[in-house]
Amino acid sequence: MTSPERTERLVLPGVLTAEQAGRTVAGILAIQREDGAIPWFRGHHLDPWDHIEAAMALDTAGEHTAARAAYNWLAEHQLPDGAWYAAYHDGDADHPTDRGRESNFCAYVAVGAWHHYLSTGDDAYLERMWPVVHRAVDFVLELQQPGGEIGWKRENDGTPVTDALLTGSSSIYQALRCALALAEHREEPQPDWELAVGRLGHAIAAHPERFLDKSRYSMDWYYPVLGGALTGSAAQRRIEADWESFVVPGLGVRCVVPNPWVTGGESAELALALWVMGESDRALDVLRWIQHLRADNGLYWTGYVFDDEAVWPREQTAWTAASLLLAVAALGGDEATVQVFGAERLPCGLAPPDCC
Repeated sequence: MTSPERTERLVLPGVLTAEQAGRTVAGILAIQREDGAIPWFRGHHLDPWDHIEAAMALDTAGEHTAARAAYNWLAEHQLPDGAWYAAYHDGDADHPTDRGRESNFCAYVAVGAWHHYLSTGDDAYLERMWPVVHRAVDFVLELQQPGGEIGWKRENDGTPVTDALLTGSSSIYQALRCALALAEHREEPQPDWELAVGRLGHAIAAHPERFLDKSRYSMDWYYPVLGGALTGSAAQRRIEADWESFVVPGLGVRCVVPNPWVTGGESAELALALWVMGESDRALDVLRWIQHLRADNGLYWTGYVFDDEAVWPREQTAWTAASLLLAVAALGGDEATVQVFGAERLPCGLAPPDCC
């Protein structure tokens, strides 16, 4: 198990002790394959976004070798077009189960690579990951639409799906800003990326009609804040507007309204969004609420159906545990996590000259 010395930064009263954090990190490590892949849980699939989130959580606990193995897996299995498939059975790169290539899944490598660099200061490894990030960003930006939003994915035959998801585009907004930070660090300006970030941020903040209506899902509610596209009073208004619809005090955050189902991952991400807004006290409350999902092995159940008083589904995912660790790391002031999620810590790109 990860030593308590490595998890001292993950101590948060009422949420995690150092020993509990160590058990959670050990649970993620137990899911990771020898080749570095981190599926949801062994026997289930890996998707690139959740794989990266788990790697970032490992870095918060000082497990840099394991995190690097996860990024190596991405570098070794990147497709020629810069993407990754949407799902791989048990993390086996030779057995993809969904050959679509989703834009937000592919963009997130920029967040992970920048977070890993900030966690380790390893310039040599950043050199290895730079072309991986560059190819992934190029793939993603080929799906950007005239209004700035990012198309959802490419089908296996290469057909672009131009419909845009607000959650996905908000995640991409954060990822492109991390890619810009990486480029600035390398002193390799990317003016096309700066323009793309500005157009995307404007679309998220001002043009909800450019995205598919998924407003029943809590992720569409908080992700524009979590991704950094909405800040200040705009972020505050958005969160307050639907707080009572999505938040179940004492239990967590609904995945989708009106279903009586709270989920650990969405709850931890909302806590992180609240921290981004400067509301650490409310964030801490949410993280304390979801401790009812903690299992004896240190992992977390995916969700809880409160009408039935039942854990459902009966699965403990690496990404649920990872989302909690990242929220705790941000609240605890872990510098790498603060840098990649702090809304004012990343380049903003170039705002469009006028509203399209």
